[in-house]
Amino acid sequence: MGSSTNTSKRVEIELTKYFVKWQLNPNIFIEDPKKRAEQWLMMLQLVKDNMKSGKTLDWGNYSDGSGGYAIMEAPSEPELFAEILKWTPYVSFDARPVISVDETMKTIQKMASK
Repeated sequence: MGSSTNTSKRVEIELTKYFVKWQLNPNIFIEDPKKRAEQWLMMLQLVKDNMKSGKTLDWGNYSDGSGGYAIMEAPSEPELFAEILKWTPYVSFDARPVISVDETMKTIQKMASK
C-alpha cells in the first residue's frame, strides 16, 4: 500500500462575533432547590463546553442571577440561532453582531476619505 498526502487546502471560515444578552425565563421556576441546582449545573456545563470549543469566548452571570451576557462567534446567523436554541425555553436572548475597535476605526477612516 502506498501512502497518500492530503493536498486539500484549508478553508478559513470568517466568524462573526456577537454580544449576547441572556435572561432566564421568569415563567419557568423550579421550586425544588435540588432540582433547580441540577438544572443550573447542567446549563453551566453547556456553557463550559461552548467555551472549550471556542463557540463562546466570554460569559458572565449578573450578580442577581436574572441573566447575563456572552461573547460568541459563529459563521452565520442561522448557526448562532442553532446554538441558542439549545437553551429554549429556559433562557431568552438578544444577540447582536459587533465589530472590534480596529474595524470601527478602519470603517470611519474609509468613510472620511470619501
